[in-house]
Amino acid sequence: MKNKKGLLIGLAVTACTVVAGTLFWQRSQIRPEPEAVAPAPPTPAGQTNPALPAPMVIPAPTVIDLEHSDDMFRNKAAGLSVLPKFADWLKTEDLVRRLTAAVDCIADGTSPRDSLGFLSPRKKFKVKTVQGQLFIDPKSYARYDMAAGVVDSIDAQAAAALIKDLRPYFQAASRELGTPARDFQATLIKAIKEMLKTPVVERDIALREKVISFAIAPLPDLQLEDLTAAQKHLLRMGPKNTVKIQGKLRDIALALGVPASQLPQQRIYTPK
Repeated sequence: MKNKKGLLIGLAVTACTVVAGTLFWQRSQIRPEPEAVAPAPPTPAGQTNPALPAPMVIPAPTVIDLEHSDDMFRNKAAGLSVLPKFADWLKTEDLVRRLTAAVDCIADGTSPRDSLGFLSPRKKFKVKTVQGQLFIDPKSYARYDMAAGVVDSIDAQAAAALIKDLRPYFQAASRELGTPARDFQATLIKAIKEMLKTPVVERDIALREKVISFAIAPLPDLQLEDLTAAQKHLLRMGPKNTVKIQGKLRDIALALGVPASQLPQQRIYTPK
């Protein structure tokens, strides 16, 4: 159960995956000047030409129909990845609400498993024993190769555009989650930062056996047990998959306008 949903991120990505909306802009056409009038000098970069009409703001729809938003979402998101598995993910129902709830959970450090059940690997989690100590079997990481590959295939610029385009829908879904209401894009960026804080561990990860599952055991120089539930999901996907997902999340955050200096730096822990 604990190994189900590291990926949200992705969509967060997915991140892995993909959310929010914004206003659309439309510029009016410029009427041609009479021939007798000399052409206006070019406008300096960064300044507005007073001769041009102000852009028209087209307001967002006042009624957001989340109950019938799946087809709209699928049509807009279809071009984010060419991989067939991504198209399979889009067949899930109630996508806007699921992704919104997953982002909300990750931003708070809790597990998004209830919202992202469709990303769960089918193969079982594996462990190995070395000198009486339990460790994650690296073979378990392969269970997430497909998911990480799909997240890595997503067009970050297109995903950021979709996030802005669908903002009214994800904001409406956010309001349904309870009070206080959150700005969805701000919550998404917080969730991305939480995932970027997850260490990339290229050494064996020790475990402690629990009643029906396993917990990450403490290491002398790496306090993995202090990670949030969402970060532990990503950690269990393995170092290669973590790097792929974090890279795509970083690209999406940058495409959304987050300065690189405000994003957590990647931490890689190699075998001693």
